[in-house]
Amino acid sequence: MGAIHAANLRRHADVTSLMVADTDRQRALEVARRLDVSAADSVEEVFSSGTDAVVIAASTAAHAELIRQAVRAGLPAFCEKPIAVELSASIRTMHEVQAEGMTLQVGLMRRFDPGYQTGRELVRSGQLGRLHTIRSVGADPAPPPAAYLSASGGIFRDALIHDFDLLRWITGREVAEVYACGSDAGPPIFAELGELDTAMASLTMDDGTLAATTVTRCNGAGYDVRMEVCGDTDTIAIGLDSRTPLTSVEPDTTFPSSDPIRGFLERFAPAFEAEIDAFLQVARGDLENPCDGREAVEALRVAEACRRSQRERRPVRMTEIAGL
Repeated sequence: MGAIHAANLRRHADVTSLMVADTDRQRALEVARRLDVSAADSVEEVFSSGTDAVVIAASTAAHAELIRQAVRAGLPAFCEKPIAVELSASIRTMHEVQAEGMTLQVGLMRRFDPGYQTGRELVRSGQLGRLHTIRSVGADPAPPPAAYLSASGGIFRDALIHDFDLLRWITGREVAEVYACGSDAGPPIFAELGELDTAMASLTMDDGTLAATTVTRCNGAGYDVRMEVCGDTDTIAIGLDSRTPLTSVEPDTTFPSSDPIRGFLERFAPAFEAEIDAFLQVARGDLENPCDGREAVEALRVAEACRRSQRERRPVRMTEIAGL
């Protein structure tokens, strides 16, 4: 993700200078050479080199400390989700961010996808009427490497957190209660690591809207991220098009009509560019932060509630989960 963000920044007309850094300096040098930008001798150099803003796309375990370094340097920061693996660490980090009045945008990029943005506009305008049901699907074509899984924080925090964020963002409502379950019946690596390869969650919003979210790491048909939002006057589908890896078995129906999307970088490439463009505007003071750290903490709270529900096999009220 660091290389993807660096490439997007390199192409942006408003970026006049770009420096990349990594704890593995050889990796930083390779990216810098490919993009024709400079490479820092150390990560610390980034915060003392006179830069205007920083983009943090290191491993999750490093996020909180890098955010704190940005706080100490007085730099606006963009950080990939989550702020930290543990909710408590995310809250502590956000307290420091808020105390210093720092600008922190978190990379929940689906907010910048045109389909989800249109869906939000339709919901907020009342064109769907009273919402009663939301269904979301997330499916990866193949599991990530074991090294990634072991540091990801689990399927609720790593994958479903996007859906939890979108539920709040699209509806303008809060999650009141969750019930979640999961399975490790896929490749043996999941059971070996104590991780889930498939999970689902039933969520009740504070206005009574019901939401069902599903996710799997093992969808050989292709990469599939969709949402259906159902109201008493209309229903919309987000992410459903000719490349959705979903085959209809109905007579005289051909779907999909072209090759399926194979991964998230292809599916959300425009959204990744749009969120970085927004961050540059936020850093200049030209745009209100569209996804600040408080929003990321709220999505992580829902993920924590689902994780607790799955482990304890019971419904969990959001009042049980600590917040900011």
